[in-house]
Amino acid sequence: MAVKRTYPRTQNALLLIQVTGDTVMAFAGLLLGYWLRFLGPLRSVGVEPKDTSLTNYLPLLLIGTGFFLFTFAYLKVYDARLLLRPFRAYTLFAKGTFFWFVLYLGVSLVLKFEPAISRVFVATSCVTTFLCVSAWRAAFNVWLTRSPLRERITQNVVIVGWSPEADQLTHAINSDSNHPYSISGYVETSSTAADTRHPCPLLGTFANLETVLTEELVDIVIVADLNLTPEELARTVTLAERLYVQFKMVPSFFRIFVSSLHLQTISGVPVLGIEQLQITTLLNGGIKRAVDIVGAVVGLTLSMPIMLALAIIIKRESPGPVIYRQVRTGRHGHPFTILKLRSMRLDAEAAGAQWAVAGDTRRLKIGAFMREWNLDEIPQFWNVLKGDMSLVGPRPERPELIEKFEHEIPHYNPRHEVRPGLTGWAQVNGLRGSTSLVERINYDLYYIENWSVWFDFQIMARTFLRNKNAY
Repeated sequence: MAVKRTYPRTQNALLLIQVTGDTVMAFAGLLLGYWLRFLGPLRSVGVEPKDTSLTNYLPLLLIGTGFFLFTFAYLKVYDARLLLRPFRAYTLFAKGTFFWFVLYLGVSLVLKFEPAISRVFVATSCVTTFLCVSAWRAAFNVWLTRSPLRERITQNVVIVGWSPEADQLTHAINSDSNHPYSISGYVETSSTAADTRHPCPLLGTFANLETVLTEELVDIVIVADLNLTPEELARTVTLAERLYVQFKMVPSFFRIFVSSLHLQTISGVPVLGIEQLQITTLLNGGIKRAVDIVGAVVGLTLSMPIMLALAIIIKRESPGPVIYRQVRTGRHGHPFTILKLRSMRLDAEAAGAQWAVAGDTRRLKIGAFMREWNLDEIPQFWNVLKGDMSLVGPRPERPELIEKFEHEIPHYNPRHEVRPGLTGWAQVNGLRGSTSLVERINYDLYYIENWSVWFDFQIMARTFLRNKNAY
């Protein structure tokens, strides 16, 4: 009778240690925040609430600790796959601390806790708790990476067949000493028998798959050869079930938005396909649009004096229209008219559409400065307000260029699943102007697939700090 490896119990035990440690350190962080606010250097800041003795504040500290654990659990911090992924966990801690601030302060205002919660205390506790939990997690991660338990939570993987995706997966796992998976080797199939250029050992043939799975103490079997017959696939699934091995497949025919793959049933028939992206759901779309409207109104209001000053300078240097209008392609391929402050001569595109390059002689003197600091894009706040664009998204391109790109560049048009942006993930990574279009598209697709409100705010913040390749 087959017996499953003990790694799930080890994982659960380690997760329980993490939860316990997070609870203790979250409470310690709140306690430190209490001391700084009411007994330490911040006691004279603002108006101190009444009845702030530790006895009276203790229930609020316990509630705050519970909210921290709730936000961490909601953001899936306690995922076994993160045991060897500390930096991903730290990102979630930062998000959780922000959400905790909103939740804790919001609930306290609605329920009117007694004694009243000091806002200075809440803000201070955000910092102290994040530091306490991060310090504890850092010590835990150092211990875990040096402990024999590390090997017990690393899952052994065997690949059936081979494909470029299997090669990519193997290289990624083998190059990361802290990866939660370990490639034991691959099993030869009829499609891979003639190819010996693999970065992992050959463990046997498909005919003796059961022996391989048993002797290698395999936790996960991944089918990379999609040329297996239905009978061979069924045999693999049956073996995996009987030997307590997880069964997975590499869907090589899906090239983009893979994280949105889901198995659903249609009239009882299982169908695998790409479901709705997070960025396009009704709730998330509404949140993103609300942020766009607020950001556009604020942006237009604050930038009005800057636009007026730049308009005067442009007019003096080059008589003619100050606002440059151009047709671009928006969401779902619909055209719209984009607005920009003119940064080039009136005859800049007399020879046809072309990108700006370093030292472009078509630029106005003020144009180089505007493009370096993205000031020529300011009027696009109006496009955002109208709904043609978003604050963050793939940059819109001209239809005449898209007609060429969509036939030459893989996965070009899926970037039009969302509204184009005033700034984007590709742009803040220096991919603009005459840089690689293929790489730019990859960054755009990564943004669409991994969108979150937090990601949008990160990109907006970096926009003011990154102006590489802004010609």
